[in-house]
Amino acid sequence: MSAKLMEIATAADPRKGIQKAAGDLGNVCLFSGRVLVAIYIAPEKTAGGIYRPQANIREDIYQGVVGLVLKKGAMAFKDDEANKFHGQDVQVGDWVTFRPGDAKRIQINGVDCRIVEDVLIDMVIADPEIITHRK
Repeated sequence: MSAKLMEIATAADPRKGIQKAAGDLGNVCLFSGRVLVAIYIAPEKTAGGIYRPQANIREDIYQGVVGLVLKKGAMAFKDDEANKFHGQDVQVGDWVTFRPGDAKRIQINGVDCRIVEDVLIDMVIADPEIITHRK
């Protein structure tokens, strides 16, 4: 497992852990309505004190539906003829949800990310832990 992945999975604050791992993104320029989202990696240790297996942590990269907005293209969330956002927007540092299949997977400075079209972001949430897949 990569050092960056473990750095994020063991961070006390997931937002700060991702931002630190991603580093300076001043040289990254997204085009059009694209949004760069770092994939949320759930903590290595669960609330119940159980350590997740490394394979389980790695799976977050592929199955994760929550991410942290790292950067936006200049036209992201701007109304045009095809799309009206009615004032809705996301900010750098927001947690958002999206469908993994709708986004392009890349790594930025070793951090697993997705490039998502603005219209394919489903919602902004305060805490990534509220999105669960429990039965």
